[in-house]
Amino acid sequence: MSTAMATPVGHTRWRRFGVMMGIVFTVAAALVLLTAKGVLAVSFQISGMPFTITSPRLHGLGFEQFAVLDDLAPGSPNAGDEGESRVVIVSAINTASLYGLCQQISLGGTNLLIRAGSEQTPVTASRLVVDSTLIQGDAEFNKIDIGQDASTLDRVPGIRGGIGVFGQQAEEVTIRDLRQENYATTAATFKLPNLWMGFDADGC
Repeated sequence: MSTAMATPVGHTRWRRFGVMMGIVFTVAAALVLLTAKGVLAVSFQISGMPFTITSPRLHGLGFEQFAVLDDLAPGSPNAGDEGESRVVIVSAINTASLYGLCQQISLGGTNLLIRAGSEQTPVTASRLVVDSTLIQGDAEFNKIDIGQDASTLDRVPGIRGGIGVFGQQAEEVTIRDLRQENYATTAATFKLPNLWMGFDADGC
C-alpha cells in the first residue's frame, strides 16, 4: 500500500480517470504480453461475444483494477481480425451491491436481456471480477492507490495481476450511471432478486 498520500479520502471523476487510464493502457497491454496473466478467482476461455451491463448505482468495498489478456477458445468463430486474445480492464470488488442491473447480449435483430434488483433490493456479489473494454460513469473512490504494481494488490483476496503491470486499488468505490462493455464476469456469490430474463428488441 502507498504511504505517500496524506489525505485519507480520494475523489476521482471517472471520465478524468479514463483519460489517465488511456495513457497507461497501451503500456500495460504491452507488459501483459511479457508477464504472467495473474491470479484470478476463475480463469476460462471467453466466447468472444461482448455484453453490456448498466446500473444506476454500484457500491463496493475492496476494489482493484489492472489490465490483462483474455483468450478465446482456439478456432473460435468470434476471433475476427482481432485474433484469439482481447486486452481487457479487470475490475475486482470484494463485496458489491448494484442498485438495479441490466445485462444485454446482442444476438442480431434481438437482445437477450437480464434485469434484476432495485434501489430497495440490490443485486449483491462477493469477489466480483469483471473483464471490460469500456467503463463509463461518475465514480468516487475512498483511500485510492494509483500506479501500484498489479502483483501486489491486496484489496480483494486472491485477485491480483502480473508483476510490472500498472494497477490501482481503493478501499471503497461508488459508480453512478454505470455502463460497461464486458467479455467476462465471475463471482464467488451472485444474488439477483426479482430476476427477469428474456428477449427484447430494445437493449439496456
